[in-house]
This record gives sequence, C-alpha cells and structure tokens, in this order.
Amino acid sequence: MTTPKSDKAAARLAALKTRDAVAGPGAGTRIAAHFMDAFQPGPDIAVSAFWPMQGEIDLRDLLAVLHEAGCRSLLPVVAGRGAPLEFRQWSPGMALIKSAFGVMEPGSDAALARPDILIVPLLSFDDLGTRLGYGGGFYDRTLAALRADGLGPITAAGAAFAGQRVDSCPRGPFDQRLDWIVTEDGARRFD
Repeated sequence: MTTPKSDKAAARLAALKTRDAVAGPGAGTRIAAHFMDAFQPGPDIAVSAFWPMQGEIDLRDLLAVLHEAGCRSLLPVVAGRGAPLEFRQWSPGMALIKSAFGVMEPGSDAALARPDILIVPLLSFDDLGTRLGYGGGFYDRTLAALRADGLGPITAAGAAFAGQRVDSCPRGPFDQRLDWIVTEDGARRFD
C-alpha cells in the first residue's frame, strides 16, 4: 500500500528522534562481525557501504574488514539529483571529498565498480524488508537500476541500529525492498 508523502515526512521526523535515542557505542564493530558471518564475502566480491553522517550507523570498521578480506570496498558517489548512485573503490587512508549533497566520497580518480552487495542506510525498517530512507530516492533509484541492468544479482542489505525497527514502514510506489538487515544484534534475511 502506498503512503502519502506527508505521512512519510512525519515518519522520518519520528525515526530521526528514535535513531538518536537508540545509537550506542560499538554498534559498528558488531555489525561488521555479523555482516562477515552472514555473507562470508570472498576476494573480489564488491561491497558498497556508506560513510557515516549525521548520526548514522558507523560502518568504517566494516569497510576496513572487507578490505582486509580482499573484497573490493566501495563507497557511493552522488552523480546528480534524480540519477542513480555510482560506486568508487575505497581503501584505508584514502582522502575523501565532501560532495555538494554533504556526503563523503572518493574522488574521481578512484575506480568505478558495480557492487555485488549494496549496504543501504535507513531511518527505520520493518519485518517485511521495507525501509524508510531520507527522502531523496537515491538508493531506490539505484537498486531499481542495478536489479534491471542484467549484469548479475544485487543484494540489498540495510544497516541500522536494532532499535530502528518499527512495526510497519510507510511505503511509496518506487520504494525498493531490502534483502537483508544487519544490526548490532545480528543479520537477518527477509523472505
């Protein structure tokens, strides 16, 4: 069922308050361990995470562990408003630049790559794999494009604090479902 935009906006405000209240130290380290146990990504698997901003879960430990495991660690790059995200390779110590959208990204000299696993930020999630994002549609557009490109499967894994789970997320007609959720309490696949 499609939710009106005003309901989604109200849900975002509530979810931001909840996220700030449930954020705890060490969650990123536990998420890294749960992700590696659940996915067991081998060398050459490309995994895109995200650099934390404004209270988001911190996945920098996961990025480092992925790099150590020989995976191609990627970060999203905002190509422009209304466009799907691009993904550039990341390595520890790499200088990042702040985009016009306020996101820390690798520079244009970093190699482009297509992720096999896309770790998605969110404000809330439910038991059906629905997520409430920030409202820009970047990840929904990107997942739709990756799922339709014919270049192979893409796995969408939300990353969040366990306390960001809600009974039901508002949903729009273009919202893409998650395949997994990974929190500091564990990893779970949606059926």
